[in-house]
Amino acid sequence: MTPQQPTLEMVAAEAGVSRSTVSRVVNGSPKVTPEAVAAVEAAIARLDYVPNRVARSLARSRTDVIALLVPEPSSTVFADPFFASIVRGVSTALSETDYTLSLLIASEQQAAKTRRFLLGGNVDGALVVSHHAGDDSYLHLGSTVPLVFGGRPVHPSAADAHYVDVDNVAAARLATAHLLSLGRRRIATIAGRQDMPAGLDRLAGWRAAGGDPALVEVGDFSLESGAAAMERLLERAGDEGIDGVFAANDQMAAGALGVLHAHGLRVPDDVALVGFDDDPYATTTTPQLTTVHQPSAALGEMLATTLVSLIDGDDVPRAQYAPTSLIRRASA
Repeated sequence: MTPQQPTLEMVAAEAGVSRSTVSRVVNGSPKVTPEAVAAVEAAIARLDYVPNRVARSLARSRTDVIALLVPEPSSTVFADPFFASIVRGVSTALSETDYTLSLLIASEQQAAKTRRFLLGGNVDGALVVSHHAGDDSYLHLGSTVPLVFGGRPVHPSAADAHYVDVDNVAAARLATAHLLSLGRRRIATIAGRQDMPAGLDRLAGWRAAGGDPALVEVGDFSLESGAAAMERLLERAGDEGIDGVFAANDQMAAGALGVLHAHGLRVPDDVALVGFDDDPYATTTTPQLTTVHQPSAALGEMLATTLVSLIDGDDVPRAQYAPTSLIRRASA
């Protein structure tokens, strides 16, 4: 008679812990005490238990795949360093688990196909980064597929969604207050897209700090849109001019910087300039950009660990925030 192969339940009984604790140890979860890890590992050694990934996946109806969904055109994804940092952070967090990361780049035109994929039993959960206010394509999947959003979702039906973000309002207020502390009084802003939380909240923070309400232009977070917005701001300001600019990301700040130089304006002497993100654009300009640092890679790690906890059935706060800081360089 063939002896019975040790099971997860047998390991749990041997170690004197719950089945879920054994599962977390086997999957490398950090949410286990050192004492429990030692007990489970000792029980595994005594029973000669070998985790069977395929059998484990079938028994749990799980795939060990997590999707990172970016509902943007591929040209946007690969041009923005923010997305690369998020992917790096998610990958780092998942590297010690059995989960494989699947990157899905899906524009709004591909939403239906992407929803079918997510609902087809292909993933255990999904991360949604760069969400737009008018897009409810993925919000209603949360009852079927665990979801965590990168950034506060602003759609009316997103009240119960889990998300990881930075306090964009407070960070933009800090950036604008820095310009005010330098004695700047005609402070314009190049806001981001107004159907995205980062665009909305950074504009709100600039307003709360005392930016000039007549000097607002909106871009789409790209270098080109920042340049075009700066041209419009200079035309609007007329003879009174502008002595400070807060741009909602570093790409738009870099675009604005080129326009200021082209108009013969010195940065920071004539116009002080502050960006947001602290990505490679901030350190490749002349002068380098003062900017708000948001820990994009750490955000990616928080997204991944939050989603894994949701999949495991743990209680997870609906909203989590990573800290930001002002990085002072030559532009302000």
